Amino acid sequence: MKKILGIGNALVDILIRINDGKILQKLNLPKGSMQLVNRNRSHEILEVLRDCPSSLAAGGSAANTIHGLAMLGASSGYIGTIGNDEMGDVFEKNLIAAGVEPFLFRSKTDTGRAITLITPDSERTFATYLGAATELSKEQLSGIWHPESGIFLSYDYLHIEGYLVLDHDLVRMLARIAKENRMTVSLDLASYNVVESNREFVQEIVQNYVDILFTNEEEAMAFTGHKPEEAVKHISRFCEVAVVKTGRKGSLIQSGEVISEIGAIPAEPIDTTGAGDLYAAGFLYGHSRGWPLQTCGETGAFLAGHVIEELGAKMPQNRWKLIKDHVIK
Repeated sequence: MKKILGIGNALVDILIRINDGKILQKLNLPKGSMQLVNRNRSHEILEVLRDCPSSLAAGGSAANTIHGLAMLGASSGYIGTIGNDEMGDVFEKNLIAAGVEPFLFRSKTDTGRAITLITPDSERTFATYLGAATELSKEQLSGIWHPESGIFLSYDYLHIEGYLVLDHDLVRMLARIAKENRMTVSLDLASYNVVESNREFVQEIVQNYVDILFTNEEEAMAFTGHKPEEAVKHISRFCEVAVVKTGRKGSLIQSGEVISEIGAIPAEPIDTTGAGDLYAAGFLYGHSRGWPLQTCGETGAFLAGHVIEELGAKMPQNRWKLIKDHVIK
């Protein structure tokens, strides 16, 4: 059984429902974007929203994907940095409970948090305080990617969170070491504004190292300047598998000259948090087992369709049982 290792910003999601998009304008948060904020700004936003319904959940894009893979029964691990605090404990316990092998560094800095504002149309807007997550570095990782004893030797896939492209040196080294260890590299671009501000670097990494690239419509447009149908063709010239998720329409997958159109499953969305992350989990689960790309995409769509019926990126055990009964045959 192939093993999948994820790396990303270890965050705790603070999920907050808001009734009116005007609150986003008041907070100067563009709808659908991911804005990085400092610790004080994070507290200010939480103070403005203190009367809104909220909940906590371990999160971060790659962590959500790896958690989903583990819940499907895949052998998986996760690398990240958390604080030596209660939120850090919650994050670690959540991974272990799902069966993920944790490779977590502890810091004196607070565990990072992603304030996730959910509007009535289920759209998400993020104000993210990275906290300890920013301390993930080449130096920290040197002990676990040693060519003779590092954990990369025991894993077959490396799934990189797109937010990490803000640290060019880290991602470049991760990708290089992964390819030296003959790992399949997947990258989820994660946010259109991160892509816009790092376009040249993303192009370099995709062209030289990435095997599977996950994007949504906005990210694909920011990366290629094209709408989904042309974007997936453009991306497929530089990597083995290009995936463009198109929301309610489903997704497009291209490898070589072969294009697959995947429909979305019927769902009653409550919150789209984690939809893309769980799509990647389903897709990578199938890909690691050698399934046809059409089936990989359908599995991703199935997980995405279920998670949007829940608040946050985590699903209860009874729903996971239903999913596994459908996926694992």
